[in-house]
Amino acid sequence: MFKFNFRFFLIVLISGIFITSCTDKKKLIYFQGNLSQSDANKTYNPVLKIDDVLSITIMGLEAEAVKPFNIPLANISQNVGGYSQGTPTPPGYLIDSEGNIEFPVIGKIKLAGLSRSAAIDSLKKKLVPYLNNPTILLRILNYKITVLGEVRNPGTFTIPNERITLPEALGIAGDLLITGVRKNVLVIREIDGKRTETMVNLTSKELFSSPVYYLSQNDLVYVSPNRAKINSSVVNTTNISLVVSVISLLVTMAVLFSSQK
Repeated sequence: MFKFNFRFFLIVLISGIFITSCTDKKKLIYFQGNLSQSDANKTYNPVLKIDDVLSITIMGLEAEAVKPFNIPLANISQNVGGYSQGTPTPPGYLIDSEGNIEFPVIGKIKLAGLSRSAAIDSLKKKLVPYLNNPTILLRILNYKITVLGEVRNPGTFTIPNERITLPEALGIAGDLLITGVRKNVLVIREIDGKRTETMVNLTSKELFSSPVYYLSQNDLVYVSPNRAKINSSVVNTTNISLVVSVISLLVTMAVLFSSQK
């Protein structure tokens, strides 16, 4: 005859709960492997895009000569306080849908698709008839990235120095929650009007050689929830009550069987 072992039942029940609640630490630890042997992505130069807002300052030996080519300082946004959240629209030179800006005296200048250094060279060539060897300072005023999903502080962040890595962006957003999937972080980037999707594994050293290690302006980073978070969102209080009732019934039956021995 079958003999019910109450102690064995409890051990199995508790072990099952413990096993299902444990998370493999390899799924949580960042940058696993020998980092000294990883190929670092050292090259980064932001490329100007449509809808970028630029601050362009022309300087030269003759202040009066460069004055017509500069927006008054009072109208230029100064974002020097560090990372900011939100999507402000500071005054400056907007790159229109055709990739051009409207520059004082000169008129339309095509800058979209150029790196910062190439854009400065283009501006210098346009200024040759008017100025002798000017100095040009160019910044992207609305350089921003968006971090969504399983992070502590999701949002859109303006980046003052136009250079930010994926780990830095996640740090600004407060790091991943325990429910975030670290092996499949999605980076969505728009290149020449087409969106690209790149999956990144934060637990691997290969992150440092990823083409999206350095984020570009308007990149979207999404951290998906793990299976436990998805399942918990489906389970409501009714289901939880049902599970508790079933467990209570099983324990009661176990006690009854044990008392009849």
